[in-house]
Amino acid sequence: MYEFCTYFDDRYVGRALALVGSLRRTCPRFRLWALCLNEEARLALGELALPEVTPIRLAELELANPALVQVKRSRSPLEYYFTCSPFLPSFILDRNPGIGAITYLDADLFFFADPAPLFREMSGASVAVIGHRFPARLAALEAYGRFNIGWLTFRRDAQAFQCLAWWQRRCLEWCYDRVENGRFADQKYLDDWPTRFPGTVELKNLGAGVAPWNLETAPIRAAKGRVEVAGQPLIFFHFHGVKLVAPRIYDLGLAPYGVRASGLAVRRIYGPYLRALEDGARALAGLGVSAPAPHRRGNQRTQGDNHATPGGGPEATDRVPRLWRFTKEIVRRRYALVLGGIVP
Repeated sequence: MYEFCTYFDDRYVGRALALVGSLRRTCPRFRLWALCLNEEARLALGELALPEVTPIRLAELELANPALVQVKRSRSPLEYYFTCSPFLPSFILDRNPGIGAITYLDADLFFFADPAPLFREMSGASVAVIGHRFPARLAALEAYGRFNIGWLTFRRDAQAFQCLAWWQRRCLEWCYDRVENGRFADQKYLDDWPTRFPGTVELKNLGAGVAPWNLETAPIRAAKGRVEVAGQPLIFFHFHGVKLVAPRIYDLGLAPYGVRASGLAVRRIYGPYLRALEDGARALAGLGVSAPAPHRRGNQRTQGDNHATPGGGPEATDRVPRLWRFTKEIVRRRYALVLGGIVP
């Protein structure tokens, strides 16, 4: 059985539902431990009663790690979420001796194929990380981290626990949503893990960790009824920056990286994800649970995103100029519309 963990607040419940749905389709057996960052998220999971998901209250994590509470007031909510990152995997391993390894997933991941190749590649390693794989023109974004925190695997062994303990100390000392003195949030600390902790392996499978920041260099094609990257199945995509901007209209989050998605990427990658988000919103609405649109300060790491607000904005009082501005945004940002299908 795959053991995964993630965290989210009420703004990301819909994303978590999409993640769970994708795991159901691709993984033979899995369990997802979900740290609920506020009570609204916990109540939503309680209503959904997903059999593969085990909710964890934030208060449980804080009770087991009093040092978290001591720094809570000095961090914004987002920064505090990041500070919790290294504590969640060890919390789960400590309380479940039968778990041999735990893999942290960002809530905005979506799986297209079984992740078994990643665990085979990890082999006997203690810790597994995945690089951002920035193209040369985006190399400056390495200031936010060489590795992306979206997938991290920790095996139950001394080296992994040493790594987690070190990461916990660093995040308690400093974990802020800015680049400062070679640090950024919880993520930049990962840069030297392969040398600091010799049991760490960087996963090289190009089908894992495809994202807006490396989409332009990912050799994607459709083959054998699936999407492949460099001849390997697309395992998971990191849908960072996807935003609902109007009913059934989504910003794909590509503009900050200067990327335009191909028709194939829109239809076969973004399409299934946006439909899953729509399905999740309907499921939550059917239960009477609110599904607020993700705020720009959700649990995603910024990666240099300028967080520009798309669309006309509240200052637009004339319908024609507002429509014209929105049309320009569609061209610039490559919006996708969910109207029974995906219109690229």
